[in-house]
Amino acid sequence: MEISADEIRKLFGSHDRYLEKIEKELNVILVNRNGVLKIVGDETNVNGAASMIGELMGTLDKNGDIEEQKIDYAISLTRENNERVLSEIDKEVICHTISGKPIKPKTVGQKNYVDAIKKDMVVFGIGPAGTGKTYLAMALAITAFKNNEVNKIILTRPAIEAGEKLGFLPGDLQSKVDPYLRPLYDALYQIMGADGFQKNMEKGLIEVAPLAYMRGRTLDDAFIILDEAQNTTPAQMKMFLTRIGFGSKVVITGDSTQKDLPKDVTSGLDVAIKILNKIDGISVCKLSSKDVVRHPLVQKIVQAYEAYDEKKKKPGKTGKR
Repeated sequence: MEISADEIRKLFGSHDRYLEKIEKELNVILVNRNGVLKIVGDETNVNGAASMIGELMGTLDKNGDIEEQKIDYAISLTRENNERVLSEIDKEVICHTISGKPIKPKTVGQKNYVDAIKKDMVVFGIGPAGTGKTYLAMALAITAFKNNEVNKIILTRPAIEAGEKLGFLPGDLQSKVDPYLRPLYDALYQIMGADGFQKNMEKGLIEVAPLAYMRGRTLDDAFIILDEAQNTTPAQMKMFLTRIGFGSKVVITGDSTQKDLPKDVTSGLDVAIKILNKIDGISVCKLSSKDVVRHPLVQKIVQAYEAYDEKKKKPGKTGKR
């Protein structure tokens, strides 16, 4: 394969760390000489590696290096003989951050999630930490707002986390709930910029509030995101879902494995998925460890916990856990 020095540097990373990973994971040898890349190995492995590298070259960002997550995901797709979807995923740019970095789906699961949000009125995004559930929804909300598709963005979370009680926190009500909403603020700052966010916040066009603030309201022409929905009760979830007005779009995100509710309380997210998953206009998108786009170690941590949970579900030799 003919390949330039700049493409080599971007594809294989500093000190060829990606090259070594590709060789090890796909069982091939890569030799780069005078602008020509040779791939040596078993015919099936060589064809897979060549196809993958060709796909990666088609996604190279002219303004920066390729991310390790993309290399890892390309390798996993190649093992499934599905590497050709990589360039299709990479084509879609939702918007850009304030620094100009494109925000786009990076996995098949994320692409399906983004497509569902564009198509349906209510979407449940279920999956582990690092799968981009909230961040992608925020990017789509800001894009819809900028395109005048909605008049308002509402971001909400249940104010419960890790057993903490608001009454024990210092300050007034706003300072008590802000720590729970901080991840939402951080994403808004990154995509919209602090000034843009502040101006729209002051005008009431962007609202970040605890779930309890939604009671008694009807939300028309708004893009509404309920984050950490696994910590809602069934009554809270029903209350939230019945707030939806005309011209609105709703995204509900959560991780069913990370509940902070008391042990005897059923998650409103689990109940809602069972009740609503067959209604037209409502989608349930389940993301997995394959869709984790944080540091590669996070994906391994999520996979380890998934394996541990599966093992716990299986009875031991005595039939007891």
